[in-house]
Amino acid sequence: MPKSSKFFRVAVEGATTDGRVIERAWIEQMAASYDAKKYGARVWMEHIRGVVADSPFRAYGDVTALKTEEVEIDGKKKLALFAQIAPLPELVAMTKAGQKVYSSIEVNPKFSDSGQAYLMGLGVTDSPASLGTEILSFAAQHPDASPFAKRKQQAENLFTAATEFSLELEDDDAAEGAMAGLLKGMRERLDKFTGRARKTEANAADLAQAFGDLLGATEKVADATDENTDALKTLRADFAALRKDHTALQAKFDAIDTTDAANHSHRPPATGDKAGIEQTDC
Repeated sequence: MPKSSKFFRVAVEGATTDGRVIERAWIEQMAASYDAKKYGARVWMEHIRGVVADSPFRAYGDVTALKTEEVEIDGKKKLALFAQIAPLPELVAMTKAGQKVYSSIEVNPKFSDSGQAYLMGLGVTDSPASLGTEILSFAAQHPDASPFAKRKQQAENLFTAATEFSLELEDDDAAEGAMAGLLKGMRERLDKFTGRARKTEANAADLAQAFGDLLGATEKVADATDENTDALKTLRADFAALRKDHTALQAKFDAIDTTDAANHSHRPPATGDKAGIEQTDC
């Protein structure tokens, strides 16, 4: 798909090549009604439509859009028609080589059943004079002898005076800017990724160290737990033995405490001197 050009001026209200005047309303109507899907105007060399694909007079592109703008010519404001085209590579090469740098439009003042002006084609030429002042004067005096009569699709169509144009592809600068932006964005993302990778490596090392420390501490806790479990088992066994002994002793104690005291008597008190010194009776 050919790249689109920037808008360039193709016509101004005023004289045509056959003595008629291109009206301001025509320019407004062409810009408002142009639709390439309805009828696409093509770009032709010298307005000549070739019949074979390899002819020098084959089509060199397509008009994709039209618009109007006010321009000032010789101190007077006039309405101009601007076109955007999708040029084929051959036309781009020609204009870069300084060839076919003037353009004029082919207008049908009453297109189809609309009754309004419509753009039928765009011609490119090297000889502005052939569509300029001299030919305008000649055509005005001898309309039927116009050298462009055989180049028209319909007799009522007319060609405007040739206007110099500069074919600049709209996508060139945009593509370069887009590519530069893309490369810049890729570079920024790469830098971020590289920095993030470095941080990730550092974080991974720290995380590995933390896991190592945690594993070591867990092993120590596990060892301590095992030791404590063994000690607890020993304590439980010792406690069970002590409890058993205590139970046995308690049973013996209970048996002694419950013996009938009436079957026993206290020994008689010892005798002694008046000084309170007791003496044995041996």
